[in-house]
Amino acid sequence: MAGTEVLNQSDIDALLNAASEPAPAMEAPPTQIFSRARRDREKVEICPYDFKRPERISKDQMRALEMLHETFARNFGASLSGFLRTIVEVRVSSATQMTYQEFISGLPNPTSFNLVRCPPLEGQICLEVSPLVLYPIIDRLLGGSNKELFVPQRPMTLIETKLLQKILVRGMAALSEAWAGIRKIDFSLGEMESNPQLVQIVPPNEVVVVIGFEVKLTNRAGSMALCIPYNAIEPLIEDLSAQSWFVTGKNHGEGGTAERIAGGLSGARVELDATLATTTISLAELRALEVGDLIVTSRPATSPAVLGVEGKAKFLAQIGQFRGNRALRIDRAVSPTERIDLGSGSGQ
Repeated sequence: MAGTEVLNQSDIDALLNAASEPAPAMEAPPTQIFSRARRDREKVEICPYDFKRPERISKDQMRALEMLHETFARNFGASLSGFLRTIVEVRVSSATQMTYQEFISGLPNPTSFNLVRCPPLEGQICLEVSPLVLYPIIDRLLGGSNKELFVPQRPMTLIETKLLQKILVRGMAALSEAWAGIRKIDFSLGEMESNPQLVQIVPPNEVVVVIGFEVKLTNRAGSMALCIPYNAIEPLIEDLSAQSWFVTGKNHGEGGTAERIAGGLSGARVELDATLATTTISLAELRALEVGDLIVTSRPATSPAVLGVEGKAKFLAQIGQFRGNRALRIDRAVSPTERIDLGSGSGQ
């Protein structure tokens, strides 16, 4: 070919030597990680981040929320066990972050979707109770055995709603008690809905924390979920670290155990009775009693009445009248070893 240069032997040898030599290794550019604190690049763990599901709560704070609601689960289970007269077990099954739309789309319809007010926090949270555990509880309250219970796929009736409110009110009390270590929050039951798609407490893409529970009732089991929007607990987010939660709970337990027990017992109702005198009569005299007959005792009419609490004599009181009603004015307390003669020949 005209104009083509011909390689001599030295050029050919140079090309063969260059082809036989290994290619030089190319050094990869160093990985650059920008952070406020200096870290070893080899020990840094890089995880994928999904911008559709931003995690705004740290893992420590999620663990604190999970442990906090484990306390709620124990208290709620104990309260239900005493109310239903059967063993009810409630435990935390999961604690995750997701968007509100993801939470709503995973719920059945119909279900029990209940809004919960939480002053002084802004906004609302919601509590969802599965019909698989809801109807066995209602059946238990109405005297059933849950052996051949059919779970209907329909919205709840008015009677069923009223019975459910009695259960959820106990849950609100247990929830307030569990959160008392962080801040005093008065949880109260709000509106109730059967279709969760009709309730929107936050925008669909808002981050929420969903605490899942498993409820076991004898031969029945179901789920329960507590949805807490991030904007509702944002003022408390710094207090939800595991360390501060443990310290707060410990201090609260050491200094306020007696006060909490006294506060819980102070609302208990007791039965009072006032006894003027006692005596004995024969069965024949009892059968012969008529209207207008007088029963005479050996106790003077001026003696004070004995005021008893749950059948135990506690006070001596004078009988009188106050604003048109019969009344008792307490004179003094009765000591545990004191014997009181009520006229029947035996002391009390």
